[in-house]
Amino acid sequence: MNHIALKMLMGDKGKYFGIVMGLTFASLIMTQQPAIFVGLMARSYSFISDTGLPDIWVMDEKVQFVDDIKPLQDTELYRVRGISGVAWAMPMYKGLLKARLADGTFQTCIVVGLDDTTLIGGPPMMLEGEISDLRRSDSVIIDVDGINETLAKPPLVAGGKPIFLKIGDSLELNDRRAIVVGIAKVTRTFQSQPVIYTTYSRAKSYAPRERKLLSLVLVKAAKGQDLHELTQRIKEKTGLAAYTQSEFMELTYN
Repeated sequence: MNHIALKMLMGDKGKYFGIVMGLTFASLIMTQQPAIFVGLMARSYSFISDTGLPDIWVMDEKVQFVDDIKPLQDTELYRVRGISGVAWAMPMYKGLLKARLADGTFQTCIVVGLDDTTLIGGPPMMLEGEISDLRRSDSVIIDVDGINETLAKPPLVAGGKPIFLKIGDSLELNDRRAIVVGIAKVTRTFQSQPVIYTTYSRAKSYAPRERKLLSLVLVKAAKGQDLHELTQRIKEKTGLAAYTQSEFMELTYN
């Protein structure tokens, strides 16, 4: 029976190769489309996965995903720090600001402000410079994709190559000077906007004047502390939303 089946399958070479190619193409499509979907979903929560040190993310209770920032008062940081089971809690600013380049063009960027003392929440990988360089005056760290693409200077001659930003170059954020002191590697965001890191106090000076500018509170649980118990305690004591990293990622892509 197997011999007859093989003859029926391979007797006509044209049909046989057509079947093989059809199955191969169908398998490719079945693999490619889920891969594209998973890649897009990974970009939607890439900022969370790149910030791996905190155990819990605290934010306004009406936040629906990582880019849906609803600022808090700075006093909320001290309320979170006073809760039992919290080892440390650090502020973070995250917002969209327009960068003015040397040729006068503008580019919307994701600006991330890190705690001035500890710089917790910084980029996962530095390609040039050190994250501690953010303590210099007017300093920023930019992701390598932004350096090489959207923030690159136009070519000097028509048809030439764009001029990439380098350490020591400057740009403007809300009419304030920002000097590049480092280049980092981060996961691309959903809209592929360049990511700029600076200190929390400097990010607040770049941002438009508002009464509330604290975007997120990054929390590290004390050793041996159950994370789910701590998130519930933070919610009860402060009235804010608190999520573990996996819960925040799930909230974002759902």
